[in-house]
Amino acid sequence: MERVYIIPLRDVKRVPRTIRSPKAIRLVREFLKKHMKSDDIKIDTSVNEKIWERGIQKVPPKIKVKAVKEEDGSVSVTLVE
Repeated sequence: MERVYIIPLRDVKRVPRTIRSPKAIRLVREFLKKHMKSDDIKIDTSVNEKIWERGIQKVPPKIKVKAVKEEDGSVSVTLVE
């Protein structure tokens, strides 16, 4: 199963500045656990680099990703450009 999601990261702006990017990564993982119904989420380095692109404080407001669910239940996430 393959799907494209636009994940809103605006809730990350409510946390302290020094933990925004790590919180955004956790939020992406939680979003995909909920929507793809799997506990095994593998985030590609391109997604990580996009979130950390402007540092720990300035997280993008949203991110567009492609999630592919394998037959064994694992989900791999890549950035859509």
